[in-house]
Amino acid sequence: MNPDAIREKFGDDYIADERTFMMGIDQRFTAHMAERFRGRRVLETCTGAGFTTIALARAASQVITVEIDPYHQTQAKKNLQRAGLLSSVEFVSGSILDPSLLAGLPPFDAAFLDPDWAITGPDHVYRFVHSNTQPPADILLKTILERTRNVAIVLPPLLDTRELAGLPRNECQKLYLGESHELYCLYFGDLAAGFGDTAFRVSV
Repeated sequence: MNPDAIREKFGDDYIADERTFMMGIDQRFTAHMAERFRGRRVLETCTGAGFTTIALARAASQVITVEIDPYHQTQAKKNLQRAGLLSSVEFVSGSILDPSLLAGLPPFDAAFLDPDWAITGPDHVYRFVHSNTQPPADILLKTILERTRNVAIVLPPLLDTRELAGLPRNECQKLYLGESHELYCLYFGDLAAGFGDTAFRVSV
């Protein structure tokens, strides 16, 4: 990976491979989203290389982060160590949809969900209902909303938002880099600043 690209996107000489670079969220977005979690005990799913974990650890009182891929969890621990935040985060290995894993987690009062939607291709269709993310975004959201109403979930920009009809009231925020729509983030419960569509734009 190009070190300059990693520094520009994530803010330091962190470790990333092609997949974690692509899936990692730009530092200007993670800092913005993490503010919603200030002072909270946060469950993060799908740690990846830990770039959102770093932002959450700077704002939250506690972060518990769950990752199914041991290689990516190793990357994340090294990146949290580089950021000086390793002791602020509890790492858990396994599937967040494993009932025994979920039941054994420390208490949390908010959650940040970032399912892996890195599948691409000319014929790929991003879906929320019967989701094709890993883990499935619809099942993940339903599972975690049963534990806390204070949830944020990141979704791809090409998603048909009509599939979100029927969810509990939420703030659906579009995140832009300049004029490029990069992500959706849905906020539920006390994490929502209001309800309906909002936007956050980073000038480039």
